[in-house]
Amino acid sequence: MRCKLVTYGPRVAAMLLALGVAGCAWTGGNDSLSYTADRGVDDQKFPANYRPELLALLRTYLNDPRGVREAAIAQPAQREVGGRRRYVVCVRFNARDAAGGYAGVKERAGMYIDGRLDRIIEKTEDLCKGVTYAAFPEMEKLTR
Repeated sequence: MRCKLVTYGPRVAAMLLALGVAGCAWTGGNDSLSYTADRGVDDQKFPANYRPELLALLRTYLNDPRGVREAAIAQPAQREVGGRRRYVVCVRFNARDAAGGYAGVKERAGMYIDGRLDRIIEKTEDLCKGVTYAAFPEMEKLTR
């Protein structure tokens, strides 16, 4: 008597992979900045620890966080981001590039959801328009 061995392993693996890829492709909407689920309310919690959280992220975000020049920060302000109200903190700085030279002053925005830093936004045209900057000496003292 002969048994025919049927394996479904490759088919099941292919289906699971397809489902996983499809799940990653769907963001739950068509905005490009609102990936993190939140309470979805307009009364967002004020980011009480916005400076230390932003410094911790910038330490890893920058190619070389040492020797940052012209660092400035604005107070947190609520802005419309991805169709929802978020606290945004704008920063300006002149950091070293990968070659070790200064790349010029750049402006970035830290977006906060429910009082916690969620991400850095590079395109800040409308988010940081008209903000008032103050010196940010803590950023100029960053180390690796």
